[in-house]
Amino acid sequence: MLTHHLSDAAWKKGSRSNGSGGNNCVEVAFLDDAVAVRDSKDRQGPALLFTQAEWTAFVDSAKDGEFDLS
Repeated sequence: MLTHHLSDAAWKKGSRSNGSGGNNCVEVAFLDDAVAVRDSKDRQGPALLFTQAEWTAFVDSAKDGEFDLS
């Protein structure tokens, strides 16, 4: 099970989120052995943690259009 203290994580937003009012997106933090994802509207709220392999599989699937709406 992944557990991390995220207070010192370097959170990043996607470059395409800059025009969306600043707080309507997700933020990602790349950690030594995991990737954390949180809602930018609730920065003190919960974060999802993924292994590097899980994150890579998600990104590859998104690039391949697997999550596109019909």
